[in-house]
Amino acid sequence: MSQLPDASRRLWEERVPGGAHWSWVLRRGTTLRLIDVEGGANVAMLLYSREDTTERYNMADTLKGQHTAFLTRGNVCYSDMGRVICSITEDTCGWHDTIGGLSNAELVKEKYGEARYQEHRNAYHRNGYDSLVNELGKYGLGRRDVVANLNLFSKITVNDDGTMVFQPDNSKPGSFIDLRLEMDTLVVLSTCQHPLDPAPAYAPRPVDLMLWRSDPPGPEDVCRNHCEQNRRAFINTERLYPLG
Repeated sequence: MSQLPDASRRLWEERVPGGAHWSWVLRRGTTLRLIDVEGGANVAMLLYSREDTTERYNMADTLKGQHTAFLTRGNVCYSDMGRVICSITEDTCGWHDTIGGLSNAELVKEKYGEARYQEHRNAYHRNGYDSLVNELGKYGLGRRDVVANLNLFSKITVNDDGTMVFQPDNSKPGSFIDLRLEMDTLVVLSTCQHPLDPAPAYAPRPVDLMLWRSDPPGPEDVCRNHCEQNRRAFINTERLYPLG
């Protein structure tokens, strides 16, 4: 694990259980580390501008602007206004899915059977889509605001015939990814299993979160200089925050 910042910069840390959902407004100039505690976790994530939630993570622009189909260190997440929402400054996993989407209630019931809250209480079977919708409701958002999401810690490859294939064991215990927030951002996540996970049992995994104050990206920043489009997107972002 890379060196953590001085204790004076650390803001908080907490654990999100497997199958749970979580959200918070994270400020520009902070870094969120997500840690796969047991290995095999999946974190479905959505990102929205705090100032205007109609500006949000745009999967298509993120991929075509950086000529990639997955994300890792050096990549950034673009908004649909051509700005950088967050940058991946460190990553020990190496591959984070951008195309696999979300599980839903029908899929979870078909794969794992039905386990309702009435009988199973907090052990009931959750799904990614409804988990994110429930969390979005806290901010006046809903189903129409669910866009193509990230699936952190999961790896999906595509065969020549277009079939998407889930790759087990992509993320090991202790794997982490650092997201440096370049905008004030509403972060919404679910720790439900990936919809293409072939595991026969319902067994979502927990993740740990850590947040700290981080330095702004300088001229030699690895994410800024990953490609020309990133440099333009950072300029767009910094014009939104002219005072730093």
